Amino acid sequence: MITSSWRHDFPTLTNNQQTSPFVYLDSAATAQTPLAVIERMQRFYTHEYATVHRGIHRLSANATYNMEQVRQTVANFVNAKSNDEIIFTKGTTEAINLVANTYLPTFAQTGDEIIITEMEHHSNIVPWQMLAQRLGLTIKVWRMTAEYRLDLNDLQKLLSKKTKLLGLTHISNVLGCINPIKAATAMAHQCGAAVLIDGAQGIMHQAVDVQDIGCDFYAFSGHKLYGPTGIGVLYIAQQWLNTLPPWEGGGAMIDDVQLPIGTTYQTSPWRFEAGTPNIAGILGLGEAITYINHIGMDAIVTHEEALIRYAEEKMQHVDSLKIYGNAANRAGVIPFNLGSHHAFDVGSFLDNYGVAIRTGHHCAIPLLRCLQQSVVCRVSFGLYNDSQDVDIFVDRMRHIKKLLG
Repeated sequence: MITSSWRHDFPTLTNNQQTSPFVYLDSAATAQTPLAVIERMQRFYTHEYATVHRGIHRLSANATYNMEQVRQTVANFVNAKSNDEIIFTKGTTEAINLVANTYLPTFAQTGDEIIITEMEHHSNIVPWQMLAQRLGLTIKVWRMTAEYRLDLNDLQKLLSKKTKLLGLTHISNVLGCINPIKAATAMAHQCGAAVLIDGAQGIMHQAVDVQDIGCDFYAFSGHKLYGPTGIGVLYIAQQWLNTLPPWEGGGAMIDDVQLPIGTTYQTSPWRFEAGTPNIAGILGLGEAITYINHIGMDAIVTHEEALIRYAEEKMQHVDSLKIYGNAANRAGVIPFNLGSHHAFDVGSFLDNYGVAIRTGHHCAIPLLRCLQQSVVCRVSFGLYNDSQDVDIFVDRMRHIKKLLG
């Protein structure tokens, strides 16, 4: 039996038990938040509330200090060289858009190329499409193999002297496949291209070392990491910090403003953080990372790997249930459909039985086209799930199969 000693830390899970079990299998969309994170944000609002970087009074100074300590916590968590490399954003989507609107307009020319994979989340597709149309760039697609994985030999064929950026997901939010981000980064760098890693799923399921990966940019969201919504992180490698222009203008990111023209900007990270930040969200993110560090990422990975293997084995015994992707290279999520029954119907029945999953195209329509599906079901796991959750889910799936035929 696979147990979780951390489940009691998550109030949403314990408060929704009522008279029957509540099984949350949608952590890839949003991971549940431990009580420690909630209490940290509440403490800010009830005892520490003030804005940052603007006041000399005690509350403001304390809020500024605490926020900047979180920046250092994040830097340590991903092994950045400096906390200057850590930019706070609203989430992964804004982080990718920040790179799209600063790096390529500065360094790309008409006819240059961007490489993305066909398994990307829309957040790592649409910004590049918009930019390509505006700047006259070409998008090349790194296709999956028949086994639903990325082959580095295929990447080598796409790379050229015109390649300016490779956008690559660390772990697919649909298939859960773990991509060779370190090797791909090294190959792209040999051609002079920068590399952006979408770490929205990777940050939750694997230890991340941006120096070891060697990437130029790594983006992730707090709510995938047991933290609050509305806060994310963009890691920018040191070499780009003062060569990239600001994306948004406003307060906090300026050094001096003169009229009619003559504004100068702060150094990183503040040049990329216009306006009042999500202070409570930043503090909550810091507390979430502290919580994870206390458990240990190795313990989390071991727990989740065992849970994935257990779930895949149990799901094989549900008649007509088809699992997509490569089981040998999977983390966090399992996509599936139940025969010809629509994913929404399956998800609705499961909800009635106290099991929360995700259904739809998962913001990855090109990937679903490769699967020859318009929608799929997805179960995804967090550190609070256990084998009992899987057993309940599989039991409910068998019941749904009997009902739907």
